[in-house]
Amino acid sequence: MASDLRYRHDESLRLQAARLHDAGLGRRAIGARLGVPHEAVRRWLEKYRAGGTELLLKTDGRKAGYGYETKVAAARAVVDGGMSKPEAMARLRIASESPLKNWCRPYREGGAEALRPRPRGRPRGSGPKAAPRTREQELEERVRKLEAQVAYPRKSMALKAERRSRAGGRP
Repeated sequence: MASDLRYRHDESLRLQAARLHDAGLGRRAIGARLGVPHEAVRRWLEKYRAGGTELLLKTDGRKAGYGYETKVAAARAVVDGGMSKPEAMARLRIASESPLKNWCRPYREGGAEALRPRPRGRPRGSGPKAAPRTREQELEERVRKLEAQVAYPRKSMALKAERRSRAGGRP
């Protein structure tokens, strides 16, 4: 069974990193001691500070989904309230700094309305409109279909005859 390659380090290593952080070590020292890149340790510690060990160990392979209210509250706290991003992440239990950055930018430009969810997919009726077919085009299409229906049994009988001739006349 293949494992999820996005999570190369097991839970025990992440817990060890959290314990070392609580003991006062920095991310570079933790990375050196555990043999892990310090950037990976930085991401783990962001999650640990935001939601404790529960969030640190959550590795189900899915992105965390945040509601409209959470997005607005986080962006408002950072942009209007002057709160630091790590502090907002910890208070609102946001797992990563990147979605918070992605919410702050549109909030600065368009306010809370800019964070409203938009409908996904192509809008109905947005495709090219087909011109109405003429009677002549409809008849041509009907003739092509009938010719295909007639040609199919003929081709089938020809293939059977060819197989018989290859087999030496056996049915």
